[in-house]
Amino acid sequence: MPNLRELYQQIIIDHSQHPKNFRILEHSKHVQEGYNPLCGDKIIIYVNDSNGRIEDIAFQGSGCAISIASASLMTEAIKGKTLEEVTALFQEFQEIVTKGDLKNQTKLGKLAVLAGVSAYPMRVKCATLPWHTLKAALTSNTKSKVTTE
Repeated sequence: MPNLRELYQQIIIDHSQHPKNFRILEHSKHVQEGYNPLCGDKIIIYVNDSNGRIEDIAFQGSGCAISIASASLMTEAIKGKTLEEVTALFQEFQEIVTKGDLKNQTKLGKLAVLAGVSAYPMRVKCATLPWHTLKAALTSNTKSKVTTE
């Protein structure tokens, strides 16, 4: 497993240094800011959806490698998915980062690289910040700040 762990770490590093969908999504339908006061991570999620499906998603922000990589991987994973699929994926992701349970690894795809976060409880909030911010963006009609404490 050491080689797999190294591969996972490399994917996280790559997504943190070269994040996908790291941009402002002009004229986005949903915008939400998330903040983790414990480590200073700040993520802004921009979403356009139509007929219950994510058409486009982007993010901006600053933070640790885990939060940026998680946001990058999340945006890749959910683009084109229905809101129901996104909700299910979030639940599976939360399960994997809190318990390290890889039973749904195939459903999670590249998101499974963040399973190792479960060994570091203080880092779970870093990994889930983009997801909580996304959830707030899709369920709120007003921009507010999501804080994970």
